[in-house]
Amino acid sequence: QVRLVESGGGLVQVGGSLRLSCTASSSIFSFKKVGWYRQAPGKERELVASITAGGATDYGNSVKDRFTLSRDIAKNTVYLQMSSLKPEDTAVYYCDGALGAVVVRGQGTQVTVSS
Repeated sequence: QVRLVESGGGLVQVGGSLRLSCTASSSIFSFKKVGWYRQAPGKERELVASITAGGATDYGNSVKDRFTLSRDIAKNTVYLQMSSLKPEDTAVYYCDGALGAVVVRGQGTQVTVSS
């Protein structure tokens, strides 16, 4: 069974940075697309950023110019570098991978930005 595991969340002050990792139990190229989503209490889940197997990236409007995706093929890992963090970035961040018709989802990692 293919899995995605997120890590790197934590508590950070406003303006700080964090790097989240999404590590797959198989080749990261197994996924047509890997996306980072987040959900804050009482809010809908929203797309943060995504990257296709071909390397094309897409970012949500609220994180453009602050967040950056990258990947390490050898480590089967997609990274989400988050900078200039704001209190509204506080949420549980999930990594989703499109594996054919199936979406694989990680367990999530909490990011809390304190003011």
